[in-house]
Amino acid sequence: MKKMFRRLVALLLVSSLMLSGCSTASGEKQSDSSQTTADVDEQENLNEIEDLVIPKIATSELSTFNILYSELSAETQFLTNMWDALLEADSYGRLVPAIAEDWGTEDNGLSWTFKIRDGVKWVDVDGNEKADCTSYDFATGMEWVLNFYKNESAHTSQPMELIDGAKEYYEYTKTLTQEEAYALTAGEGSKFQEMVGISTPDEHTITYRCVAEKTYFDTVAIWAGMYPLSQAMVDELGVDGVKSMNNENMWYNGCYLMTTFVPGNEKVFTKNPKYWDQDCKRFNTVTIKMVESNDIAFQMYQSGELDYVSLTESNVNTINGDENNTYHNQMIEWPTDFRSYQFHFNYDKRNEDGTPDENWNTAIANEAFRLCWYYGLDLTPYFSRTNAVNPMSCENNFYSMKGLIYTSDGTDYTELIRKELGLPEANGETPARLDADKLAQYKQQAIKELTDLGVTFPVMVDHYIAASNQAALDSANVLKQAISDSLGDDFVQMNIKTYVSSASQEVYNPKLQSINISGWGADYGDPQNYLGQETYGNDTAYYTKTVSNINDVEENEKTKDLLDTYKEYTSLVEAADAIHDDMDARLEAYAKAEAYMIQHVLTMPAYYNIGWVLTKINPYSKMKAMFGCQNEKMKNWETNAEGYTTEEMEKIAAEHEANQ
Repeated sequence: MKKMFRRLVALLLVSSLMLSGCSTASGEKQSDSSQTTADVDEQENLNEIEDLVIPKIATSELSTFNILYSELSAETQFLTNMWDALLEADSYGRLVPAIAEDWGTEDNGLSWTFKIRDGVKWVDVDGNEKADCTSYDFATGMEWVLNFYKNESAHTSQPMELIDGAKEYYEYTKTLTQEEAYALTAGEGSKFQEMVGISTPDEHTITYRCVAEKTYFDTVAIWAGMYPLSQAMVDELGVDGVKSMNNENMWYNGCYLMTTFVPGNEKVFTKNPKYWDQDCKRFNTVTIKMVESNDIAFQMYQSGELDYVSLTESNVNTINGDENNTYHNQMIEWPTDFRSYQFHFNYDKRNEDGTPDENWNTAIANEAFRLCWYYGLDLTPYFSRTNAVNPMSCENNFYSMKGLIYTSDGTDYTELIRKELGLPEANGETPARLDADKLAQYKQQAIKELTDLGVTFPVMVDHYIAASNQAALDSANVLKQAISDSLGDDFVQMNIKTYVSSASQEVYNPKLQSINISGWGADYGDPQNYLGQETYGNDTAYYTKTVSNINDVEENEKTKDLLDTYKEYTSLVEAADAIHDDMDARLEAYAKAEAYMIQHVLTMPAYYNIGWVLTKINPYSKMKAMFGCQNEKMKNWETNAEGYTTEEMEKIAAEHEANQ
């Protein structure tokens, strides 16, 4: 088999140019020249943490243990430690073998074959062997994803865009009864094998046939929807049992077992004794402390209870402003989390009694009103909530994440968008998109047009946060003031509202929010994964179905222009996705589609998450993929029990960049 191993030009440039991990040992104290090699090795081992303790905000709690169902990074950050995929990313963002020890394409991406290694085991929570993990499990996993009744449309957009027959199989399952759909499998002679372009000639081989030449298809192999599922576990638990499974009855093939799970309180991961990669570096245990806020986590770090903490704006200002502070020389600027954060508007907002919020819905359907946000909203104070030292490092002017993919000459895809938008380079002082003259022009236009349609001012903007999160409240107040200062209280006013436990159930399902600020991390290495989430008429597009609700908007005189704009944007995305023989032309077409979306402010770029931490974990040793769900897999992490200093981390970052 002719292997490609991502030596296609665009993806090679991704791995060679992006700032990512560092594989060299770092953070140890300098040893005396008289020490022997054995002494140095012993010191390094003493500095390594064997039982890690880290915090997570309590609002990011698991609602499912099935990685094939979860579409939230708040969940996959845990689940990726319990499940393994075909491939994984190394600390430089390159694809490397995992359960598949070899992979490639012989027809320029029309089909991809993965060879499954021997010795991969499914185990229970006590580490007892349950079954071998084979190629059939990956077929079973994809059948689950594409089965409407089993996975409820979660993760369907990606395989339907990429795998031959996937869309047809999904639509077929929708015509069945629940009982009929539950009985389907991916086994020999099944409807799945008949319809879907996935073949498993033996337990060590699986081949995916794509809808067209998809030269980036192997980047999908580290995405949550491509993980395996054992049919034997499904038979043991039943379909409904798999949907509701927990850490005690699920099967594991990943590097850790979740041996303790106290919702909202604590999780304990224990090293999987039957893990296939016995040569990798893992912790004996990892304890996750669920905390109400980063302020509480900071107190726990000070008392020695934690090995890592994200610093709040007040923490950063206090520490950075006092050279005598204990942590002054230990502040680390954490590399970006590889997500692009945006404002998402709700075009079919409801009041709490379920009736349409006509004032908001009419206003947000008006393009001049949205353009006021784009040209007028100065988020610089809001950036400081994430990075109080270098706030403008958080400036984001695009929908897709920079560093995702490059043209054949090494140009970042987002630079193509910048050119289409006519945006100047970031100057590090004010957001590049701001334009006071255009704000004044569009504000006057919006007030006239909307007043004629019966809109009353100020337009009220409902923004929801978790009720128990003080940091979220502080950030919301900063955003509220930024909106007031930028757009004027006579024009818009933001209401801060709260939910108790589930934003999805309490806010987004009943459509109560005006705006949502969230980040998208790519599932695979192509702009389609970003732009496809906003397409019109697509019930598998994530933001379309969960946040914007554009498919639910009825066409009338107030909404026709908005719907026409969405339809044109969708046509541009579809045209770009149809280009398979010229990657540069494909990226140029996507850049035009993305620029169109931003120019018409269907959504609006918000920020990058680049903050400050105190840490005993070397961030440059972590997996750093621009796509997939593995960046929080706690494998091959380098640690220093004494904590890293700012100077040490600067050296690590410089060394990593030099060794790319």
